[in-house]
This record gives sequence, C-alpha cells and structure tokens, in this order.
Amino acid sequence: MATISLGISASFLTKETPSSFSVSLAPPVAVRANLRPLRTVTLATVSKPAAETKKREPRGIMKPRRVSPEMQAFLGGVSEIPRTQALKEIWAYIKRHNLQDPENKKVIICDEQLKKIFGGKDRVGFLEIAGLISPHFLK
Repeated sequence: MATISLGISASFLTKETPSSFSVSLAPPVAVRANLRPLRTVTLATVSKPAAETKKREPRGIMKPRRVSPEMQAFLGGVSEIPRTQALKEIWAYIKRHNLQDPENKKVIICDEQLKKIFGGKDRVGFLEIAGLISPHFLK
C-alpha cells in the first residue's frame, strides 16, 4: 500500500531530512510486524515546451452558419454569423430599446422585429432566446 505525502513520514521514520521533491522508498522499520514500508510520493510540475499557437478553425456554436432571411433582416443583411455573435446582437438590441419587463428582468417584451425572430410571441423568457433562434440557423 502506497501513501502519498510530502516526505514528512519518510523523514520521520528514517531520520533523514528531505533534500528535494522526489519519489523515494523508505526502508522498512521494525516497529510492528504488520507495518509495510512507506513510499512517499511528491508531485512536481514539469514544464512543457511551448507549442506553436495555431489559430484553430471555429467549431460548434462558434462556427459561422448561414441564417434565415428573417434573421438576416434583423442583423442588417449578414448572411453568415456564429450563434454566439447573433445572441450578442439580439441582447444588444433588447438593451438598446429597453425591452426587458421592468418588474421581471427575465422576461423580454417583443417588438415587431423580435416577433419575426421569436415566432410571433409577445413575451419571451431570457432562457428561451437561444432555443427560439435555432431554427434561423441553416445547415
């Protein structure tokens, strides 16, 4: 059975002071018959060589997708946009036009432009927005 420690038990049992962080096996101590030798394991970080920083191709919700004509009209004619950026634009529009319900900020009061995107709903919860814009992203 191995014990993970910082070298305290090894130095206590062997009367040595640990000089550096390392893995060592302490010699068996004849105190009791049922004791096993302790192995002290200390963790050291190894620095990895710096990898080349290549610009990764966007994936998932960060990948630009084609959008529906309704979404294009809302976004000002943009034909491709990542979902994250479209959501930012929608929230900027909501904040700019003060469309959050003053009593419950989690509810969005839709104007005519938002109704086109949100399927004609008058009020939308803020957690529904991501789901309601999904059909506007084409494959």
